[in-house]
Formats: sequence, structure tokens, C-alpha cells
Amino acid sequence: MVESLEHKLSRRERQIMDVLFQRGQATVAEVREDLAEPPSYSSVRALMRILEEKGFAQHAQDGPRYVYAPTIEKDSAQRSALRHLRDTLFNGSSEQVMAALLDDVDTEVTDTELDRLARLIDHARDAERGEGR
Repeated sequence: MVESLEHKLSRRERQIMDVLFQRGQATVAEVREDLAEPPSYSSVRALMRILEEKGFAQHAQDGPRYVYAPTIEKDSAQRSALRHLRDTLFNGSSEQVMAALLDDVDTEVTDTELDRLARLIDHARDAERGEGR
């Protein structure tokens, strides 16, 4: 199984994976369209090959072109990226990450979202106490 994304991928490889997650699948040309300041076509093609070698992407042939797709689930990548963010910018504190998100004036949090967060907090407390579901 693929380990954490942030330690295994370069910045540009992460950007390409973001495109693959957003699109579900993409050709090299489509990936280039979605990249800010994209490198050459051949550079993107080489990076796609590297992503395949690392186990993060795979391709299927569609006529004369290759169509690439991620081999890992998006939520796995999200969790990995979030752990990296927590460990790098918030000294490993989940509380600081959540507080920063909730304190952000540009972030709207609905009552439904707050209710879900409260349930997740209660569940985490129960799990900590060994009460599980």
C-alpha cells in the first residue's frame, strides 16, 4: 500500500495528483491545462510515469492516448495531507488545526456542520474512554 503522500511526492507531483483527484482521470494534455505555470508536455508525461512507478497513478490506453487515474482514494490522500499540515504547521496539535479553521473569518460553518463536529467530538471522547460504539 502507498504510504503518506507528502513524504513521497514532489510539489509538482502533488499538483498533478490534485488534478487527477479533481477530474477522476485525465490525459497529459488535460493535466497541463489545469496546472499553474505548467511545465512542457514531455515533462508532465515524465512526471506521470514517475507517479505510476511510485504507485500513485495508473494509465489505460484510449486510442492513441494514455488516460491516467489515481490508484489511491482521495480521502486517504486528504488524511495524509492533513496529517502533514498538522505536524508541520501546528506542532502535531489537532486542536490547533481545528481552532484555526473555526477561527477563520472567511470560513462559514453551518449549524449542520457544527452538529456533525459535535458528534465527532463525542465519538472521539467515547473512544478515548474505551466506550466505542
